[in-house]
Amino acid sequence: MTDDLHSLFADARARLAGAPQEAIGVVREPGRLRALVGGGARIVRVGSAWRLGVLLVAPDEVLSVGEVLRAGDPGRRGYAAESARHRAELRAMALQGGFAPGETVHLDAAPLDLAAVAAGGSSGPLSMDGGRALIRWAPGAAPMPLDAYLAERIALLREPPAGA
Repeated sequence: MTDDLHSLFADARARLAGAPQEAIGVVREPGRLRALVGGGARIVRVGSAWRLGVLLVAPDEVLSVGEVLRAGDPGRRGYAAESARHRAELRAMALQGGFAPGETVHLDAAPLDLAAVAAGGSSGPLSMDGGRALIRWAPGAAPMPLDAYLAERIALLREPPAGA
């Protein structure tokens, strides 16, 4: 039996209906007028998707997760690590772009080529082996069947947290 990727993801979307989605954003550089008045780059919303581990399932596409952050005040400026300073700047850029404080934002989410996978190739964490769709859910992890992965991740998203 050959897994039909489009059917697998259509079924996943149907099962996810009503579940919370997370924002997808991109960095926008200021236009000329905004730059003249001192406005800097900001992160703007370009969509939303359900996060299923290493996948973002949007209404019309599937993406691999990139950088994940929460919009927020950058806080103090005396960071020891340049990476901490950069993340603080990204959190502030998300606020400037209109995201709510604490809202999860996905940057650098890469669209996956489902046609390439269906043809026997790979795209991001997805691949096909003998007609079976597989996903590599972590670097160095053995690939697992995509249908089982989706079922597990949807169940985790649908379950209320312990103690809630």
